[in-house]
Amino acid sequence: MVLQRLKLCSRRQTLQWLIFASSSVILGACTPLQQASSGNDLADAKPSPSMSFSLGVTTWIGLTPLLIALKKGFFEELGLRVDLKTFGYNPDYISAFLAGKLDTIAPVTSEAVLLATKGKDYRIVLVEDNSVGGDGILARNSISSIKDFKGKKIAVEKGAVSHFFLLKVLTAVGLSEADVTLVNVDPAGAAAAYQVGNVDIAVTYAPFLKQANLAQPDGRIIYDSSQIPTAITDVYLFATEYIEANPEAVEAFFKGVFKGLAFLNQHPSEGLAIAAKELKIEPDALAADLKGISLPDARANLEMLGNKQSDSYLLEPLMDMARFLAKQGKIDTIPDMEQFLEPKFVKAALEK
Repeated sequence: MVLQRLKLCSRRQTLQWLIFASSSVILGACTPLQQASSGNDLADAKPSPSMSFSLGVTTWIGLTPLLIALKKGFFEELGLRVDLKTFGYNPDYISAFLAGKLDTIAPVTSEAVLLATKGKDYRIVLVEDNSVGGDGILARNSISSIKDFKGKKIAVEKGAVSHFFLLKVLTAVGLSEADVTLVNVDPAGAAAAYQVGNVDIAVTYAPFLKQANLAQPDGRIIYDSSQIPTAITDVYLFATEYIEANPEAVEAFFKGVFKGLAFLNQHPSEGLAIAAKELKIEPDALAADLKGISLPDARANLEMLGNKQSDSYLLEPLMDMARFLAKQGKIDTIPDMEQFLEPKFVKAALEK
């Protein structure tokens, strides 16, 4: 049976927005999370403007703690209103953020690098998740190694994080994009093309990765993001002007997200059910897909954002990504990414 395309938008079209940065903003989604705000409607007692913000996202499993926090009312308990806006196409929320129509977004780190080249003043204040197997490459059994990709057709979403991931993998074995033929399809389409035999190689991510691998006996996951775990990281970043004016709101956001993560760990069945409903997938499928990412707690966040001696410190992966994008001709200059890391809020969360 052909892979059923789930109602899950790509959350990571990464590079295309460079040419769309001045495009109009579209607030909408393909079939995703409902536009929501924390808690109930708060008709009688709305929080002050300084304790509210707009957050732009695309549908992705890494949002699970956030979704739990929203539905359980954890942000409301902290006096915070989160206006969640879901987009079906990443360049749209990038454009909205650049235009000042969003206070915060949840991009992949390659998008954060690209944002820096646009002159946007922002700070990465929280790491949402790290991909540790959630992204991968499917290949037929006749293809014994990545080097054998030379001359082959590869289904991948061009300009997206899957494209970036593929280029990293090819470069590691001495190949380049010129050595392969790319078939431009979205992650679900790439998995489906591989499953029915239209291509021998496909790059995709959860939930499509495991579905296609199980459905196609002639093949396997030849490479996944667990082999380069710092390459694909999703973050929450805020406009600097919002942070400076509303530090209490940012701190409350931290507390709410971490409370959502704690709830997931302490009450997995209920937590999975809440997030799966919002993501339009089954709880069992979400549980399986979450094994392909890590959801860092406050201490892990502090290591990534503020500990320069830690192996998990985010600066070197960000700079490595910037250098890689420059080498690929995707950016003209290499920004200093250290200035965009802001650990003070996670430090405050741990102290309190």
